[in-house]
This record gives sequence, C-alpha cells and structure tokens, in this order.
Amino acid sequence: MAAPSNAEQTQLQDMEEDEAGMEEREMESDEEEEEGMGVENSDDEDDDSSEDEKENEAEIQRLEEQLSINAFDYNCHVDLIKLLKQEGELLRLRKARQKMSELFPLTEEIWLDWLKDEIRLTEEDSNREKVYELFERAVKDYICPDIWLEYAQYSIGGMGSPGGMDKVRAIFERAVTAVGLHMTKGHMLWEAYREFENAILSTVQPPPARIPSREEQELLSRQLERIHTLFRRQLAVPLIDMEATYAEYEEWSENGVPETVTHQYRKALQQMEKCKFCEEALLVSEPPKLAEYQAYIDFELKEGDPARIQITFERALAENCLVPDMWTKYTTYLDRQLKVKDLVLSTHERAVRNCPWTMSLWKGYLLALERHGADHHTVSDVFEKALNAGFIQATDYVEIWQAFLDYLRRRVDFSKESSKELEELRAAFSRSLDYMKQDVEERFGESGDPSCVIMQIWARIEARHCKNMQKARELWDNIMTKGNAKYANMWLEYYNLERAYGDTVHCRKALHRAVQCTSDYPEHVCEVLLTFERVEGSLEDWDVAVQKTETKLNRINEQRTKAAEKEANLARQEEERIEQRRKSKSDKKAQKKTQKGIRAGEKRKAEQDHNQDEWNKDSVPKRHKPDGDNATDEYMETETGLFGRNAPPGYKPASGGTKTPQQGPAAPTQRQNDDRPELRDDGSSVFISNLTYTLEEPEAKLKALFESCGPIKQIRPVFSNKGSFKGYGYVQFESAASVPQALKLDRQEVEGRPMFVSPCVDKNKNPDFKVFKYNTSIERHKIFISGLPFSCTKEQLEELCKGYGTIKDVRLVTYRSGKPKGLAYVEFADEAQASQAVQKMDGIDVEGNKISVAISNPPRRTPMEKAGSSRATADLMPRQVYGARGKGRTQLSLLPRSLHRQTTPAGKVENGTAAERGSASVSSEEQAAGESRSLSNSDFAKMLLNK
Repeated sequence: MAAPSNAEQTQLQDMEEDEAGMEEREMESDEEEEEGMGVENSDDEDDDSSEDEKENEAEIQRLEEQLSINAFDYNCHVDLIKLLKQEGELLRLRKARQKMSELFPLTEEIWLDWLKDEIRLTEEDSNREKVYELFERAVKDYICPDIWLEYAQYSIGGMGSPGGMDKVRAIFERAVTAVGLHMTKGHMLWEAYREFENAILSTVQPPPARIPSREEQELLSRQLERIHTLFRRQLAVPLIDMEATYAEYEEWSENGVPETVTHQYRKALQQMEKCKFCEEALLVSEPPKLAEYQAYIDFELKEGDPARIQITFERALAENCLVPDMWTKYTTYLDRQLKVKDLVLSTHERAVRNCPWTMSLWKGYLLALERHGADHHTVSDVFEKALNAGFIQATDYVEIWQAFLDYLRRRVDFSKESSKELEELRAAFSRSLDYMKQDVEERFGESGDPSCVIMQIWARIEARHCKNMQKARELWDNIMTKGNAKYANMWLEYYNLERAYGDTVHCRKALHRAVQCTSDYPEHVCEVLLTFERVEGSLEDWDVAVQKTETKLNRINEQRTKAAEKEANLARQEEERIEQRRKSKSDKKAQKKTQKGIRAGEKRKAEQDHNQDEWNKDSVPKRHKPDGDNATDEYMETETGLFGRNAPPGYKPASGGTKTPQQGPAAPTQRQNDDRPELRDDGSSVFISNLTYTLEEPEAKLKALFESCGPIKQIRPVFSNKGSFKGYGYVQFESAASVPQALKLDRQEVEGRPMFVSPCVDKNKNPDFKVFKYNTSIERHKIFISGLPFSCTKEQLEELCKGYGTIKDVRLVTYRSGKPKGLAYVEFADEAQASQAVQKMDGIDVEGNKISVAISNPPRRTPMEKAGSSRATADLMPRQVYGARGKGRTQLSLLPRSLHRQTTPAGKVENGTAAERGSASVSSEEQAAGESRSLSNSDFAKMLLNK
C-alpha cells in the first residue's frame, strides 16, 4: 500500500480529535445521568473494583516471588504477563516480557501481542528503532509468516524517513526469502510485496495529459520491471492458489505472459501437485501433527531441494518445538548438507533454548561452534549454560564434559612444553573431577562416571602428549581406589599404557597388582602375566609369577566351590519349600473335597428316602370310575405302559410310540430314538450347527434353506432326551454335487444367529480335520482392526478402508450367537496398501470409538492346544468314562443302586434301540440266557423294594 501524505495524516489526526471530543461529551452526559440516579451504585462499583485490583496485585506479587525462586517456570511467566496486561501495568508488563524472552523462545501469539502493544505506544519516529529491534528478535525465534507480514507492514509507516523505501524493500526481501516458500501462507508475503510496489508505481506514473521526461520514463520502467520480477519469482514457487496469481499476471501484463514464465509456472504447479498429499494430510490432522510433518520432511529430503527442506523443518518445529529428535534431525542436516554458518549456529542456538534438558543438542552446538571457528569465549559461555541447563541423568554431564575437554585438547599445541592452553586444559580436567564428585553425586546420588572415563583420558593425554608418566600413574592409582581394582579390563588398560609409554618395571608391578586384586577374570590376568614374563622376565621373575598365579587360582577355585555349594543349598531349600506348599495345598483340597462329598451323599440319601416313601404311598392301583368320571389323574401301568404323575424315579418308557397324559399326542423322545443312521463321511451330506435352540420345526426350516442347493434325500435335526432341539443336525442330498452349493450358505443368519455349514466328516476317522485353518504366521497384506463399534457393518468398514487400496475381503468377527466382538480383518491386494492403511487408520475415531489397526499376526498356539477345544488336555481323558459332558463334580451316582444298569459295551448301548437299553437293567441270569423283554410293573416294584 502507498504511504499516506502529510495532508492525509493531518486529516486523519483531525478526525481522531473530533471522535475523541465526541466520546468525552458522551462520557460527561453519562456521568450526569448517573449522578441524577444516585451515588450508591457508583460507590459499590468502586468498592468491587478496588477489591479486584487488590486481589490481582496480590496475585502479581505471588507470581513475581515464585519466579524469583524458579526463573524457568514457563507457565508462571505466561500468567504474570496476562495479569499485568489486564491491569494496564505497561512498564512492568514490558519488563516481564523481556525477562521471559531472555529465558525462552516466545510463541507467535505472545510475540504478536507484544509487538502490537509496542506499536500502539510508539508515536514518534525516534522510538521506531526500538520496535525494529523487537521485530528482529521475534523473527529469530521461529519462522512465522504472520510476524514477517506485520514487520513489513510496520516498516511501510516509516517509508517517509531517509532511506525508508529501501528499508521496506530490504525487509520484504528478507521476508520472502524466509517464508516465501511456505506453501499455504507464503503467498501473503508475495502479494503484500507486490501491493507495495504497485502503490509506488502509482506515484511515479505521470498524469495522462503530460508526456513524461526521460528520467520519469526510466523511473517508470524500473518500477514496472520490479513488479514483473515479483510476478516471475512468485510463479516459480509452488504455492496454494497460484492459478489465481497467474491469471492476475495475465491481466496485468500488457504484452502477455512470457513463455519462460509460463514454463516455470507449470513446473512449480507440478511440484505443488506432488506435495499436495502432504499438505492435505496436515489440513485434516490435529496439532501437533508430528507424524504428518515427519512424512513431509522425508518426502522433501528425497526431493533434495535445500530451501524446501529448510522451510518444511521450520514449519514442523513451529508446532513441535519441544521435540528434541526433530531439532536433532534438523541440525544434523544443516551441519552435513548446507553448512551455512549463520543458519547453522542460529538453529543450534534455538534448539538448546527450546529443549535445554537435551544433552545431545548442547553437544552438537559446541561442535558446530568449533567447526565454524567461533571464539573461545563464546564456546566457553555456551558450555557454562549447558552445565546449568538441568540434565535428567548423571551420564549426560560426563558426556558434555568430554565434549568440552575434547575441544580444549584440540586447542593445545603439545610441541611446546608449557602453554596457556595446556594449563587451561589441565584446570578443566581438575574442575570436571570436582564437579562430578560434588555437584553430580549430590544431585543424583551417583557419580555418573563409575569407570572414571574422564580420568583415563587425562592420564592418556599426560602420557602420550605431555610425556608425564608420573602424573598418569597418579591418576591410575586414583582410578583403582574408586572401586575399579577388581576389574581385569581396568588393570589391562593401565598395563597397556605402561607398555606404550612406561617401562618394564612398572609393567610387572601393574600385572602383579592385577593378579592380586582381580576377581572377575583372574585367569586372563594370570595368563597375561605369564606371557609378559616369557618375553621380558628372568627365571626368578618366572618362578615368582608362577607361584603367584597358582596361589591366586587355587584361592579363586575354593571360593567358587563354596559359592556353588551355597547356591545349591539355597536351591534345594527353595525346592523343599515349594514342595511343602504344594503338598499342603493338595491336602487341603482333598480334605475339602471329601467334606463336600459327604454332605452331598447325605443330601442325596435324604432325597431317596423321601422318594421311596412317596412311591410306597402311591403304589396301590386305582381304577377308572364306571360312570366315566375322570376326575382323578392317578394312573398305574397296564399293558399299554401308562403311568400317573408319580412315575418311579429313573423310569423311561419302553417304546417311543406310547402316549401318556403328560406327553400328549406325540412324544418328543420318538425323534431321539430314531433308528436312522447318523450321516457321516458319505460325500453327499453337510453338518449344520450354531442354530438357535428355540427353532420351531427345524426340519421344515432346514428344508426351506437348502432346497435351492439340490434335491434333498433326508434332513436329520438332533434332539435331546427331553425332546428339545440341540441346535445342530445333518442334511443329506441325493447328489454330492449339491454339497459345494450348501457350503456357500455358511454364516448365513438364521433367526439372529450365523448358521455354520461344514462338510460332514467323521472326526473319529479324520481327527485332524478342521474347516477353519487357524493361521499362525504374519499376514502382511491383511490388517487386524479392534475397538470397532458393535453397530459397524461390513459395508461401512469396506467404505472406510477402500481409500487406502484394493480390498479383497472384509470379515467381521462375531460370537457364536452372531453378536459382534468389535474386531475385523481386512485383506488388501498387496502389502504396501495394508501398511498404508495401518499408518493412516490407527488411532482414528469411528462413531466415537478409537480403533487400533495393525498388520495381522495371530499368536501361535501351544503344542498341547487342539483346534476346536478349549482345553489342551481334552484328548487325555476318555469321553465315554465320564459321559457326554466329561467328569462330574462329585463322581457319585445320583440313582439308587437298585436302578444301576449293568456294564455293557458303550457302542451297543449308545447305538441300540430303546428296548435294548431297557434290557440292560435286567438280572444277570436273564442276560446270560439271552432274553430280551420289556419290564413290567412288578419288575419295577421288585427293583425299588429290593434292599
């Protein structure tokens, strides 16, 4: 925009004075009205406001005291600034902001508030330089387009001062260089820059009726070329809505858009299309968008454009300023690729201000300072700040000291016997040891350097560079007194140092001390001593070495033997304690089981005695009345086999066709006693299961379901002893060609439950047969989703996943009842699509549920576990021993002894007819004779009355 002229400024000031006068008159009239209404309300308001001011002042003082104790309390700084701004304490507010900016980088919002306040307070040109300095500090913390735009617009106000126009252009140039590549906000800077130049253009154009002079024409041409250049530069950068900029250039340019500009524009447009998916991911994600920025940075690193890589890092760090890994990745890139001093050092400085607790960032900062030739005073200041940063572990202080000592060692010229740098290095080594002993040990309760790495480095420097073995030996003696004498590797380090820079006497002395003190690897130290004496020693030295090594090894073997015996005794005692606890637990369990069985037996005997009494009462036969009055429902068995309501316990009718008053016209047991063979492994049958037990007319229902598959030979649903449907059965077709069509109906819903359809296979002959193969290997093309809402359908899930690739199959996991478990498997065409789906879908919300998505990797089953069985030991217990439902709880019979059947082959009783099962309870004489007949009323009476 163009700068306002002096006349316009005078007019604006007059308008502001008129508005101020009107406001004062309105306030005076309001005050008069309030005086007429009364003074009580104003007094109350004054009291309330004074109380609020006192409370705010007390809170301000509390926050200032807290900051005096802990100046690094970030939230305390923010709260204090808010309160001071609310109270209008401008001087204190400026001081609080200044103090916070010295300790922390300020966010974009805090900087903009501060800058706007300072701009409002600055009315004279003499104070504009202070605002410029504040802007310069603001743009260094983060790369923020809004701050740069505010900076450029503010500079336009000073355009009338000497050199003001050049200063505005310089700020705009810095702004487009810093954030002009920002794909979503960079266009604001370019458009503001062009708007400014267009405003200048309007001032240099001559009036329409006058021919411009040569100087005016040159000035006009230069200004037009500036605008052309800005258009060309902007169209060469991939930015959002760059099509509108191109259309504006076409309209503005009198000679059209040059071909070279069009070519650059299309190239930038293609680049924007390549980056579009990253920008869209940022738009739909929520802050801090760390994963999306990581993917964006990786994409730009592959593209290899340094400017775009830099702006992407800056955008990521503006929202993830407290992520040390992001700063490490950025600084490493700058150190190894760009290597621009100002950019590298400023980024390192920002990194340690944002994450001061991260030692690696300070270490990288020190190396960068040395790499770019910073002066010694600057490096020392940075190191002192690092020591006060407050690292989270003791070893961090060892590493930062090592980095600083390495820097000091590289400054020393060891060709001189003494120098200022050498003395400074030795003083730093001495200070580091004191620091580790006093500050670090007191803070963390540990030294942080148990192996005395710093002291070892110092000893090597003294021996290697300074030729001062006396100092090196003193340092190693100090190292050994700090608990390191028992480690063989420490003695061997010292021995190698003596071998390289010492003499034979001290080498032998070191090895003899090592043999005496080492406890972790004494054999190795003894071997080194003997090898040394073979090369360097005399016979006397050899004899002494052999004697010492033998004595040491014998003592070590005795100690190891005692330790092994002690460990074995402890292990044996532990085993005895475990065995004793196991035995005690089993005894308690057996005792509890015996008591429970006794109580159950007493209860069962009482019930049997009661039933016997009831049977004795009702054993007298009653006849029907002659007049046909059937008021009584008491019956006894006749040739037709009828009983009354008090049938004897354990009674079962002899045939399925007998009718009783309770059973009505059709006895349900007739179905169970069907003599048709079971349909197994015949090639033309299927097994149906998981049907609801309350299914009415199962034969008709199954016929309606499967008649479309082909001609049906027979349908056999399975019923219980009481006549209720057990939820499964068999369907036999006339042709085996109908079986594949029937298997396609697997999982079809029948009255709210998924019906299972599987091949009819005799599992006794095919024990390893399984319809569903449980996959135990990782399936990289398939994803597993958990946490789905129970209302989610297969179609909804397919719609959710189809955006990430080609879907081959979707399977929702349900219970046997058909109710969903909230789990699903989705199979994609390849591994890449599945990986992309995991990355994008994991953690998203689906109808208020946060789902988890991972590559399908089912857990491996234990070797003892068998498919279709919930117990690993199910095959170890014969099923026929304990009945159809396995082992009972008490193992005691619930029938009277007189009603117990004789043992018969399981297969005969299971597959025999009702008459055969009835004959199994007759006497042994009848069985021997081979007789088979139905039991009469007198037979039952004899059995029940027999004692």
